[in-house]
Amino acid sequence: MRGDGVRVLIVGGGVAGLATVAALREWGATVEVVERAAGPTDSGTGTGTGIYLTGNATRMLDVLGLAEPVVDVSVEITRQRSANQRGRRLFDIDVAALWRGVGPCVSLPRAQLHRALLAGVGDTSIRWGRQPVALLAEGDQVAVEFDDDSSERYDLVLGADGVNSTVRRLAFDGQAARDLGQYAYRWVAPRVDDEPVWSVQLGRGRQFLTIPISAEQTYCYYNDGPVADRPGWRDELIATFTEPVATMLKALDYDDSTLHVGPNQEVVLDSWSRGPVLLIGDAAHATSPNMAQGAAMALEDAVVLASSLATAGSVAEALRGYEARRRPRTEWVLSQTHRRDKATGLPPALRDLVMRRLGEQIFRSNYGPLFVQP
Repeated sequence: MRGDGVRVLIVGGGVAGLATVAALREWGATVEVVERAAGPTDSGTGTGTGIYLTGNATRMLDVLGLAEPVVDVSVEITRQRSANQRGRRLFDIDVAALWRGVGPCVSLPRAQLHRALLAGVGDTSIRWGRQPVALLAEGDQVAVEFDDDSSERYDLVLGADGVNSTVRRLAFDGQAARDLGQYAYRWVAPRVDDEPVWSVQLGRGRQFLTIPISAEQTYCYYNDGPVADRPGWRDELIATFTEPVATMLKALDYDDSTLHVGPNQEVVLDSWSRGPVLLIGDAAHATSPNMAQGAAMALEDAVVLASSLATAGSVAEALRGYEARRRPRTEWVLSQTHRRDKATGLPPALRDLVMRRLGEQIFRSNYGPLFVQP
């Protein structure tokens, strides 16, 4: 099926939306993008802290022709190190070797990733500061009403608008993301270690993570229980974990504008489509961040969706084929995130014993199915 004469609306100008623009550019459809943020620097997808892309994510960037501008502004991560909250090492993983033949693992500021994706899709027009307020099925099309009182008809509407998706709210009976009982704190601090290592300290139900994202910056991540933004969280963090926690927190004394806080959430749906309306990326299948697969799954979604549309005889057939192909993979990621979150809740002595003996084996099994093409 060719896309000639097909009108596609992508709601969301983040990783999933921009990757889909790139994936569909040879298909022939007319593709429009709307993004509720006022502009690139205001978009939650374009600003913020840092992001880690595993090998299956960079493989998809390569397929989309977007790898070079992203890798050029990234730090290649060669090793992942896990320790307990006292800083005692549990196990290391040579991730460069693990993902060899798939793609490099890289980290970078989120804003840099967004700029690279925007540059990569070229002259695509994004309507900033615009979002749908109503979606009405009309035969094989969707009538979309926007918040500027305009309306348009489309053959396919893609909800690529994240975990708190407007499209999901409008077209999927208001199904909301569910909290995972984790409140997360993310910020950027000066880089203090030249070694390109992803490093985590594990407490009971808590973790503190650092990842270098440039020559000067480190991305810091901390999550604990479900209570939102407690005033004493910094003191508790210092009391729970060893260095470099205190050093990383000092960055917030000078500039707390990089601090982003909020609950970790997941999205689980029986179906990702309602007629010619389809959810992709976090809007369809957000998970706990502990496998760093949010961007990877969104990039894979874009590539598989483009393939499904190109080979199917109709949009409806393509959406059925797309979901049948994608769901086993995203459900695998979901199941692994549940296991990993459960493991962090084990008594520390038991968790440390298991991680020292089986940590590397468990890690490899978590990612094994993702080494193959989606």
